[in-house]
Amino acid sequence: MAWHLALVIEPAASDDSRTDFSATFRAVDPSSPVLPLGELSAQRGDGVFESLGVVGSHPQEVDAHLRRLARSAELCDLPVPHAEQWRQAIERVARGCGPGESVIKLILSRGIEHGAGPTAWVTAAPAADFTAARQEGIRIATLDRGYDSGAPLRVPWLLQSAKTLSYAVNMAAIREAKRRGADDALFVTSDGVVLEAPTASLIARIDGVFVTPTPAGGILPGTTQASIFSWLRSEGGSTASREVTAADLGRADAAWLVSSVRLAAPIREIDGVRLPVDLDLTPRLNDYLLSPRD
Repeated sequence: MAWHLALVIEPAASDDSRTDFSATFRAVDPSSPVLPLGELSAQRGDGVFESLGVVGSHPQEVDAHLRRLARSAELCDLPVPHAEQWRQAIERVARGCGPGESVIKLILSRGIEHGAGPTAWVTAAPAADFTAARQEGIRIATLDRGYDSGAPLRVPWLLQSAKTLSYAVNMAAIREAKRRGADDALFVTSDGVVLEAPTASLIARIDGVFVTPTPAGGILPGTTQASIFSWLRSEGGSTASREVTAADLGRADAAWLVSSVRLAAPIREIDGVRLPVDLDLTPRLNDYLLSPRD
């Protein structure tokens, strides 16, 4: 991935009254060493992040991503990020993005071990080409998440509702899905409740209703999923957030994995069983997701 730009941020307190935070940004060479060896993001994955899609130089759904970053920080006992400071950092790196699609990453780490405070940085880079996934669809393998549907409420320290840097399990799940001949994975609890993909949210159309698994089960709330649901309702569609079982998914007449950068990828196969692809709605979804959204 060829980085456009990287900014190191000196995190401001959430109640900082400044209106201009440019003095807290330091542009760095993204190809050069920047972080010290004691950085806990690298040692332990101890931090949180967000990935924003960028179309041209327009960052998508900034407020929604900043709210989720703040929520993740709260769940991980990290200082609440100053929304305006991060918004200004996003605007600065977005201006350096070229035409087409890019991705901006926001990272808030606990910092250096035994250090004074958190470390933060923002990067921008060209997005991968997801044309094939959006147009041709993807194959999914369902994987047991290793706990039952009640576990996130019993053991909140699993941090299932936070977007943390600890993504080793997510990446291992994608590798396992590929070993099974699929393109991506979909986590399911041990008692058969559908959760989410390692890097995406699920939307399925079941009995004419667009449904997504409820975040109450320890699912990361999806910014793209929420935006799509708003658009679907404006188009007269019916949406619902509710428990989805593996049996429910088998009754779907269309389904998508949706995320900020890949956008809407129709699911054409689940565990080797073909699923219809809505060839009319899918391009409309992606046209909407590629339009400027705030």
